Formats: sequence, structure tokens, C-alpha cells
Amino acid sequence: MKIAFIGLGNMGAPMAANLIAAGQEVTGFDTAGIEVDGGASASSAPAAAKGAEVVITMLPNGAILRAVADEVIPAMASGALLLDCSTVDVDSARAVADQAEAAGLLAVDAPVSGGIGGAAAGTLTFMAGGSEAAFAKAEPLFDIMGQKAVHCGGSGAGQAAKICNNMILAVTMIGTCEAFALADKLGLDRQKMFDVVSTSSGYSWTMNAYCPAPGVGPQSPADNGYTPGFAADLMLKDLRLSQQAAESADADTPMGALAQALYATFVEDEDGKGRDFSAMLPRFEKRGRG
Repeated sequence: MKIAFIGLGNMGAPMAANLIAAGQEVTGFDTAGIEVDGGASASSAPAAAKGAEVVITMLPNGAILRAVADEVIPAMASGALLLDCSTVDVDSARAVADQAEAAGLLAVDAPVSGGIGGAAAGTLTFMAGGSEAAFAKAEPLFDIMGQKAVHCGGSGAGQAAKICNNMILAVTMIGTCEAFALADKLGLDRQKMFDVVSTSSGYSWTMNAYCPAPGVGPQSPADNGYTPGFAADLMLKDLRLSQQAAESADADTPMGALAQALYATFVEDEDGKGRDFSAMLPRFEKRGRG
């Protein structure tokens, strides 16, 4: 398949490399001039998109996605697929899909879960929004770049699924970290706390699979000095997208709003930037009630 890949950063480059390794014909473009071994390089996004059966984008935000879409959609052949794997706001995802479909293209928004490690290993999960026909065209590529793809519904549904999931994740991680910090102050051993909670009604992914307490539970970023598996900066981005979507949809999300405020403080005013999102635990350890 002839593929254009636009946005070859920490996530895009390994995803493109996996497509190349699987025998796909990939032409890449990145504003930073990044190239991927085995792939061709284009001088611009429209040049990469010209003649491609699929154009994949992996971009930082909705404004950049809209700008790139304005450039590449006129260069794409009728019936080609625009596959956006960025995590952006739902409104931008839907606007770009409408623009693509009006030009006779197929469109899928498919943000990913799994981070840089998953991109390199080809084990990403894709949350996809778009028509059945568009999803069917993208599915063989999902199989190369990831281990699972869920068709969540129409355009924007992929973004909606990701931000709802990550809002739950943030709220749950904050609660898990608060509970460990409270347990410390009550003199409760962390391992005993884990043994109880991980097999009781407090069970959660943040406790059982990604425990924020070093030396407790399976290996997690907490055991590596909170070097990011999923950076607090990226969690803050997703929480802001969740609250933007909540505002647009008139949804009451007080816990999501509070999680956004806490992560904003952690990243922008404290030492959270560049640390894993589970580093909320040492933050709470240091704080008292006031």
C-alpha cells in the first residue's frame, strides 16, 4: 500500500518504521526534517500525500491537524483514506472528517494508547471513529502498528473514547495516590495496603497494574524514579481535551475538572513536568492537610 506519514515524532517515527518493516511503501514528512530508515522523504505534506492511498497523521494538537488537513486534502486522490492518529479535540476531529468526506475521501480518527514503547513494539491500541468502509480500509494498518483496534462509532468517536478513558485514569490515579499517602500517615504498611485493596472493592488498574508506590505490585514507572511511561504533561493535555469536550457537550464533570486542576498545578507550578503521571504519590506524601 502506498502510504504518506505526516508527523514523525516520538510516536510517528516508530509507527512508520513498523509499516516499512511490513513491506508498505511509506513516504514521510515532518517539519523537523526527521526521516525513517527504509522510507522515502517528501519536501512537504502535500507532496507526501500526492498519489497516496492512505495519509496517516500523528500531530500535536487540533489546530495543527486542521492546518495540515487544509494542505493535504486537496492533494489526495478521491477514495483515499485520511487516517489521523493524533490525540486532539473532538470538534477538530469531526471538522477534518467532514472536510475529507466532502472532498470524496474516507476519514478515520484513531488516537492511540500504549505510548512510545507500544509504538516501537507495534502493540498500540487504536480507538477509531469513522464509517464502516473507512475503518475497513484502515484495519490492515492497525494490525501492523498495533495489537487491537476498536471501531467506536462515527467521526470523533475515537477521540471521545480516549479522553473519557483517560479522564477515568487520571481521577483513579489521584485517588490511589491520595490513599497511599493517607495510609502512610496512619502507619499502614504499603504492601499490606496493596494486598488488601488489590483484592477488594478498591481494585483498579492504577493499583493493580501500575501501582504508584515503589516496590509494591508489578514493575511500574514508580520503580524507575517515575521516569514516564505516560507523562504527567500528556495526562494534562488529555484532561484539558476532556474538559473542552465537556464544555462543548454541556456535561457535568466535576471530578474531571478537579483532576485537570491538580495536574495543571503539578506540571506547571511544581515538579511534575517530565515525570510519570503516577508521581502524584510523592507529591501527596510531602503535603499536609492545609
